[in-house]
Amino acid sequence: MSSTAERPQSLAERIYARLKDDIFEFRLMPGDRFSEGEVAARMAASRTPVRQALHRLQRDGYLDVHFRSGWQVRALDFAQFDELYELRIVLELEAVRRICQRPTDEQPTALQALARTWLVQEQQRLQDGAVVAQLDEAFHCQLLEAAGNQEMARVHREVSEKIRILRRLDFTQAPRIDLTYAEHGQILQAILTRRSEEAQQLLKSHIEVSQAQVHSITLHRLYGARQRVEPTKP
Repeated sequence: MSSTAERPQSLAERIYARLKDDIFEFRLMPGDRFSEGEVAARMAASRTPVRQALHRLQRDGYLDVHFRSGWQVRALDFAQFDELYELRIVLELEAVRRICQRPTDEQPTALQALARTWLVQEQQRLQDGAVVAQLDEAFHCQLLEAAGNQEMARVHREVSEKIRILRRLDFTQAPRIDLTYAEHGQILQAILTRRSEEAQQLLKSHIEVSQAQVHSITLHRLYGARQRVEPTKP
């Protein structure tokens, strides 16, 4: 369906998703500026759905708008990221505690799927950082799904999306990929055998290492990540 035939709301949704993906994939960097007109031209759309998408991204915390100078990708707020990581730890440790309260013969489907992904031989491990980053996010989200509290899972998904850009940067380094496989495997083994305290400690340490990596992210690394994708301007 062409953009001229699309309903304004669905067109705004598509523009929103496209721009958010540009931010997550480093085609748009923190500090980058652009105008509504530039986005409209690239998307072959009128300004109304573009404006709707941009204001939604602003509400979600991805963009700022400046009088006369247009739109700007919001700078990384590391204090906010620390708070989100703290919330993530609380949610995931509680999820593991709830899972481990169940009998060992009751293995949620989500856990079985995770075991097939992460409990594999070294030669079967994926090495594509972008793919492993998506699997890593799914691993932690599925732990919340397995815990059975849908509201906890919903909040966790929102937190995961807000820190996604940093987690993807973490997987631009090959050693982090191998370490993630090893640590996820250890966490899963402890959960599957209902070693609750051990599983929670392993999980907490795993997340804290990832959180520490966040503080090593520099503009140099951000721009290095952008060089690995096709540069795109609005």
